[in-house]
Amino acid sequence: MLKIDNLHASVEDKSILQGINLEVKPGEIHAIMGPNGSGKSTLASVIAGKEEYEVTKGSIEFDGENIDELAAEERAHKGVFLSFQYPVEIPGVTVTNFMKTAINETRKAKGLEDMPAKDMLKLIREKSELLEIDRKFLSRSLNEGFSGGEKKRNEIFQMAMLEPKLAILDETDSGLDIDALRIVANGVNKLKSKDNAVVVITHYQRLLDYIVPDFVHVLYNGKIVKSGTKELAHELEEKGYDWIKEEVNA
Repeated sequence: MLKIDNLHASVEDKSILQGINLEVKPGEIHAIMGPNGSGKSTLASVIAGKEEYEVTKGSIEFDGENIDELAAEERAHKGVFLSFQYPVEIPGVTVTNFMKTAINETRKAKGLEDMPAKDMLKLIREKSELLEIDRKFLSRSLNEGFSGGEKKRNEIFQMAMLEPKLAILDETDSGLDIDALRIVANGVNKLKSKDNAVVVITHYQRLLDYIVPDFVHVLYNGKIVKSGTKELAHELEEKGYDWIKEEVNA
């Protein structure tokens, strides 16, 4: 599904990614961990196509197609979803109206007509029930006055509605208490299938108690320096990142 080959990327002429190789197959959950400044969020942004990042070498393939030249919205229409660390507020636009627009834009990109209103309402009802979202929540302005947990739950709702092939969760656990973390993780687990894949970017092992990864990768100085199973996350929790740095620099 996702194949990254020798990826180098920079932002504002500062080199961040130094040769990333990663393959994510349908049905898999990959966790990417690493210390601050290692390039985790840059990797998420580059996959999603954020324009301030420049790919200087290497390639990204999605579903067998090179997507290096595609804009962020084109990648989104093809099924790449990125949840932001700090979601933006959009006053005056309700959660429901935002989702209707997003879904219909994706349909338009595929040559389809807008989703009929009754089908849209049915989908909204199904997904909000699945994620235990109060219907009142859907009539609020997008992210305006939302708590950290509500913002993250809203992003998981967007993910549920859009049904992407690849979901990238960029530090979706930052600032969440245990209850909010459980709700978000529960939503991700309910949406997981053999046809989609999830990349979870996190500092902490605690999220991986709820979203159990098939693979864990450690990013350091813009490179994946170690890969393993979920046991690697437990090892990082116990030892911190210093032993990785020592291993790399040895």
